[in-house]
Amino acid sequence: MKFAQYAGVASLLAGATLAKEMPQDVERSKRLFASGLRHEQIMAAKHATWDRQRAAGLMTANYPELGFTACKNGIAEAVPGDKNNTFRCNNIDLYHFMPHTSLGSKTGEGSSSWGWVSPDGREFVAVAQADGAAFVEITKEGKMVYLGRLPQHHEAEPLIWRELRAYKNYILIGSEAENHYIQVFDMTKLLNIDPKNPVVFDTTKDITSLFRGLPIGRTHNVVVDEVNQYAVSVGAAPRSDKCKSGLIFIDLTDITNPKSPGCASQDGYVHDAQCLPYKGPDTRYNGRTICYGYNEDTLTIYDVTDRTKTTIISRTSYEGASYTHQGWVLDKTWQDYLIMDDEYDEYDGAGLAKDGHAVSYIWDIKDLKNPKLTGHYKPSIRGIDHNQYIHDGYAYQSNYGTGLRVLDITSIPKDPSGAGVHEVGWFDIYPEDDEETDGGVLDFVGSWSSYSMLPSGFILVNTIERGPFIVRLQKKSIRARGGRLGW
Repeated sequence: MKFAQYAGVASLLAGATLAKEMPQDVERSKRLFASGLRHEQIMAAKHATWDRQRAAGLMTANYPELGFTACKNGIAEAVPGDKNNTFRCNNIDLYHFMPHTSLGSKTGEGSSSWGWVSPDGREFVAVAQADGAAFVEITKEGKMVYLGRLPQHHEAEPLIWRELRAYKNYILIGSEAENHYIQVFDMTKLLNIDPKNPVVFDTTKDITSLFRGLPIGRTHNVVVDEVNQYAVSVGAAPRSDKCKSGLIFIDLTDITNPKSPGCASQDGYVHDAQCLPYKGPDTRYNGRTICYGYNEDTLTIYDVTDRTKTTIISRTSYEGASYTHQGWVLDKTWQDYLIMDDEYDEYDGAGLAKDGHAVSYIWDIKDLKNPKLTGHYKPSIRGIDHNQYIHDGYAYQSNYGTGLRVLDITSIPKDPSGAGVHEVGWFDIYPEDDEETDGGVLDFVGSWSSYSMLPSGFILVNTIERGPFIVRLQKKSIRARGGRLGW
């Protein structure tokens, strides 16, 4: 496979055909989604893959620590002559890699990540692992310095699904493991640690609080609206609970004693969400608080201003809906568009993703009651999309085996078809599939998430099998400068 084949990926596949929004197919939704059947299918597929990797010893293999490696001619050859440590890339350099086992993990399995910047500008990232969260500081040279870890809650077993988000100087940590609950950890505890003596924090004494208001102590994800001082648990099993695995609100005004004022169960299971004060063109919702919910087969938009009495503004499905997974608004200060991914359409060969190439769906949300699909973006490489976050005009996508993909999305307000969206860089952290058709496999391997909002521009990419990578763009897109979403 020639690495040069992927240099200069453009949106040639965007806008050629168009998926359309559509009403939810109620009968299909009941059979496949409300029943939990599709969720069980995805979980089973992931477990099967990860069980094979564990059996092969890949989760705890002796991966070498890697130092700075420039991306040249489409590759970053971190270990000369070693295919397993030679990474396809474009416009992104590798600065550092450490295996999960060097960050205190016994399971060696990674998932989410989120960052925090101290008042004096030091940069930290919490790295989620099956058996806890590891804490690293990112130096000015782009090196990770391991400071310690908070193990999974002592009443729970290790489990790879661990999600975390920042609230002020705290990190909220949830897990799909039963009896884990949501840990609240004060990141200022990291400021005076001697890296020569990393700290394993106590799950009782060293946390600020533990939110126990979950049906069986598990949550799929944690969402934070810092402006309005609350968090949300989403996907908290079981679906038979009164909250139906919907939005469970957590009041954070007293961080030492978080309590829930209520939940939004009207659309059942919520897989992920983004909640924030509404600022945008739909004047009916000025001053309101909105949650954009990614609810398995719909984009569901909630008014959660009164978290004891929420309402659904709209519920919209789309052609090829297989598992509505996650998304992010282009601009928090003017919410007119968002980008969304579907985690199962490539795997299922559905709709626009029937060729196995990840689809980034572009939604016009200027009318919150009537969202419209206006376009999409597809790369030339094959793979499954997962988590993406938007920062300063770029969408940073962690797309499993294809790794980190960085899209310039500043053209969307002027051309919402997606024709102007283009990749400005990528770093493929999973070389094991480079020789596959179109350079990728349709499997749940490689990158789970990335954190790209550090002032330094360093990006932490957390991977399932290996550990976290620190990378950085060589240069930013000239086209993006001067736009509303640009620099």
